[in-house]
Amino acid sequence: MKWLILTVTLAVMSVPLGAQWLKHPTPGLPRTADGTPNLAAPAPRTADGKPDLSGIWRMNGLGYTFNIFGSQHVDMLPWAKAVRAERAANYAKDSPDTNCLPVGPRAGLFGDPIKLVQTPGLLLIVYEGTPTRQIFLDDRALPVDPNPSWMGYSVGRWEGDTLVVDTIGFNDRTWLDLTGRPHTEALRVTERFRRLDVGHIELQMTFDDPQTYTKPWTIAVEVALAPDTELLEHVCNENEKDHAHLVGQLHDDKKAEVTVAPAVLARYVGVYRAGPIGKLRALVDGGELMIEMPGGGGRHAAYATSDEEFFLPALGASLRFIKDAEGEVTHLRVTTVEGDVLSPRLLESETGTK
Repeated sequence: MKWLILTVTLAVMSVPLGAQWLKHPTPGLPRTADGTPNLAAPAPRTADGKPDLSGIWRMNGLGYTFNIFGSQHVDMLPWAKAVRAERAANYAKDSPDTNCLPVGPRAGLFGDPIKLVQTPGLLLIVYEGTPTRQIFLDDRALPVDPNPSWMGYSVGRWEGDTLVVDTIGFNDRTWLDLTGRPHTEALRVTERFRRLDVGHIELQMTFDDPQTYTKPWTIAVEVALAPDTELLEHVCNENEKDHAHLVGQLHDDKKAEVTVAPAVLARYVGVYRAGPIGKLRALVDGGELMIEMPGGGGRHAAYATSDEEFFLPALGASLRFIKDAEGEVTHLRVTTVEGDVLSPRLLESETGTK
């Protein structure tokens, strides 16, 4: 069987440690008596009294990369539903992620580190493998007729201690999530950044594209400081492995789908810790095995190729449930182009939300 396996799942998590200032103390960071960063200290401020957003941060938005709606229900217009279905059937061959192109509005949501650099008239957002964003804070207006770009055009304004950023002018080549939800050049994204203390930013993102969706929606993203480290250069095309797998279609592979008895499916229900991916919850709904993604990523169907093996198109991964000598399921093996992640089944006391 020939499947497209999405490199994005593990690639950004597999950088080597101990190099390029990865353990360099962050200058000016408040610390406790033992030298530990004091992440609960009051948020720093700039000379003009505004909250200073500068620092290296990680967004806890992994779930939104699989489902940009989170737990909300938002209807797509008919043309958008057809586009998403076609993308799924073709194993995301045209995804910006699989073709090493910028991901646009959802940059950073996967959890890779970003750097915010704040000056009086400009906020820069620097990514490891995506073009830098410029957010202008100098009272300029958004362009009237922008040339469409991967990251759009951004202006910001302060509302009290909250920085409100409006972005327009995206091209329509990016996907709002890995499952292929599209958007048009009419997309407008509004972000609201509020630094709660040294270690935490509260971020709300509102997406509005009336040419694609029936209503705007807002997602909430936790943003945590990554102290005493630095960014690493990430070049997607270096050691790229996807193109050899860009073959086949979903309906061809589904011809090999087998029917698994309900009693067998029930044995797989549980929560598995899949390394950098996070906790995956296996459940049965309507006679199908479903995998619930972490961070509000929604439920996605996995189809069986044997009693123990399944394919999960939403993650671009094959799954195999591993049993011990007594036949009890102990692990879930998740296989992508980057390799295997052996995911232990968690005890009931360990299955809280990550």
